[in-house]
Amino acid sequence: MSAGQVKVPIVFRGPNGPSVGVAAQHSQCFAAWYSHCPGLKVLAPFDCEDARGLLKAAVRDGNPVVVMESEIMYGVSFDTPDEVFDKDFVIPIGKAKIHKEGTDCTLISFSRAMQPTIQAAEELEKEGISCEVINLRTLRPLDIDTIVESIKKTHHVVTVEGGWPQCGIGSEIAAQIMETEAFDYLDAPLARVAHVDIPMPYSPVLEDATFPTAAEIVLTVKKSLNI
Repeated sequence: MSAGQVKVPIVFRGPNGPSVGVAAQHSQCFAAWYSHCPGLKVLAPFDCEDARGLLKAAVRDGNPVVVMESEIMYGVSFDTPDEVFDKDFVIPIGKAKIHKEGTDCTLISFSRAMQPTIQAAEELEKEGISCEVINLRTLRPLDIDTIVESIKKTHHVVTVEGGWPQCGIGSEIAAQIMETEAFDYLDAPLARVAHVDIPMPYSPVLEDATFPTAAEIVLTVKKSLNI
């Protein structure tokens, strides 16, 4: 409305995605919801490094920024490099991180879903399958350049997210891949691993069964590689 002349430096920070035992009322993943809105910047930290660097970047940005944190990850500890504690440490908005380099398949994820993604990559490594793991960090603007360069190397891609599959982040990644030169490098269709397409159950057993697992990711990668 102001042609970019008026700045709106506000940060919305809060939990996103399922917690524990709160059923369908408080378990939604809003990653795709907020990412749909022009003008918003949407961040989804995974570890301590992400949380510190992205939040500082959000505070310093002149635009409205949504920082979505997994409530379940609040109690998880990580090995954190010393440079993260530097007062000037900031992670640029709009830049994904190559968490692990690989040559056979690209795994793309964010926030809590990075946990099973990393575990799956480690399990596949034991079988001689090298996966490149991308931590998106920023959902809007999406770092499609990093994704494209990875696909050019691996020729296979699997997205992993804690949100529902329809109109999800994986769907957007698939669409953008179709619109770039990365599509010509694919040896198999993009595959998605996501939250089961149902409202979150209250039962702990059913609750655990709805979120992506390392085993599911492993099977999806092998299917993509025709193994």
